Amino acid sequence: MSKPAHAYPSVWDAIADTPEQAANLRARAELMQQIAALIRAEGWKQVEAAERCGVTQPRINDLLRGRVSRFSLDALVNIATALGRRVSFDLDAA
Repeated sequence: MSKPAHAYPSVWDAIADTPEQAANLRARAELMQQIAALIRAEGWKQVEAAERCGVTQPRINDLLRGRVSRFSLDALVNIATALGRRVSFDLDAA
């Protein structure tokens, strides 16, 4: 009989080594999802989105595919700012 699997609060907690890493992954993933949703809502092709974001088309492809490990929070904030958005965060109790 096998042991029951350990329950994690989120997928980020399961793959991160520390709560800090999990929080960083979660923040990056949420910001990426919001940027991707904006790109889709505008109907931009990847090349056009790349031009507007100040990055290359392969970077937009990575973003749209959710490749979180390829983006820092700084890079994502820069992309959002290039799109005319202001990034803000809320601090919630853990």
